[in-house]
Amino acid sequence: MLLFSQVTVFVALICFATATVSTYIAATCMELFITAALLLLYMFKLNKKFTFFFWPLIDVLNSVIAAVFMFILSIVAVSHSSAKGTLGGGIVGLLATGLWCGDAFLLFRKITFNQARTTANLEK
Repeated sequence: MLLFSQVTVFVALICFATATVSTYIAATCMELFITAALLLLYMFKLNKKFTFFFWPLIDVLNSVIAAVFMFILSIVAVSHSSAKGTLGGGIVGLLATGLWCGDAFLLFRKITFNQARTTANLEK
């Protein structure tokens, strides 16, 4: 799901670039690079080398923060749309927001903080 959100953010970046709205371009590039960094981290299995972070929780936090940030950006872009590229970027940004929310929900369900530790859980 992280890969799909990466693609939608890239499409939103292209839409904002065609409308030449520099504020939206900079914010979308930032989200694109942060998500790409986490995606590359998992692809090259660097999360297994850097064990001092709890990577699933960092991924959940990134997804939530990116979803909130992109939601606000997309709402502003759609409400103040003077160009078709800005409107398209805002709509695709809302789609990316939904994907990030889904990613955060699915990852959060996998993380179990309050599960009782038994011998069956330790053997897994």
